[in-house]
Amino acid sequence: MSQHHARAAGMLCRDPAFRRYLDQRARARARFGADVPDGTHTEEDAGDWLRRACGVASRSQIDGNPSAAATLRMIQNRFQRWRARENHQ
Repeated sequence: MSQHHARAAGMLCRDPAFRRYLDQRARARARFGADVPDGTHTEEDAGDWLRRACGVASRSQIDGNPSAAATLRMIQNRFQRWRARENHQ
């Protein structure tokens, strides 16, 4: 069975909506009135964040790492829930 987690991770990082999601997460976590404007996260930033979250050095490692793949699925699910809420506002 072929796994495509690395490809899905790349697509996620290229998605402007995912980068807005990361921006909003950063704003929600900002303290003392720090302002994190939309558009702060680039595709490269998203990739860096995703690799750290999954505990891998390269997205290609997600395919052979069940823990990293599970983390990616969790991130995808949270992002999809956020996206659904954004679309209904």
